Amino acid sequence: MKVRDILRVKGGTLYTVSPDEKLARAVETMAQFDIGSLAVMEHGELVGMLTFREVIDTIARNGGTVGDVTVRSIMDDHPMTCTPETELDQVRPMMLERHTRYMPVMDGGMLMGVISFYDVAKAVVEMQTFENKMLKAYIRDWPEEETAAGDPTAAGGAAEVR
Repeated sequence: MKVRDILRVKGGTLYTVSPDEKLARAVETMAQFDIGSLAVMEHGELVGMLTFREVIDTIARNGGTVGDVTVRSIMDDHPMTCTPETELDQVRPMMLERHTRYMPVMDGGMLMGVISFYDVAKAVVEMQTFENKMLKAYIRDWPEEETAAGDPTAAGGAAEVR
């Protein structure tokens, strides 16, 4: 399975923010759409990612408020990315290695979408469920073995030993 398969199921909605936007406004957007990340775009290019991790860290450092900071000041300005053709088996270790919960999907210089660790886990579970159903159907329809003429062991009998 490839990343493009996840994007196809997920749909094409992208939530973005400008790096000069106030963090408070970005948090409002995240809450409004119940999302954990925003792609940070400037002049049509991905320049970073803002996730709830950066937001929580900022709140902790500012005594419980987001303060008057901009997205640029706290965003991850070097997010790990993948392409639509990246295999899911490659994405999982990448995300685990850097504790990345959200990964932008880039095709050349164009942002195609953002996948989450949840999206990846869901795709893996769905793939395994499908494979399990196929295996169970195959086993259920297993052809009966034909008994070979004159071979008593083929029919479950015991062979005479001399």
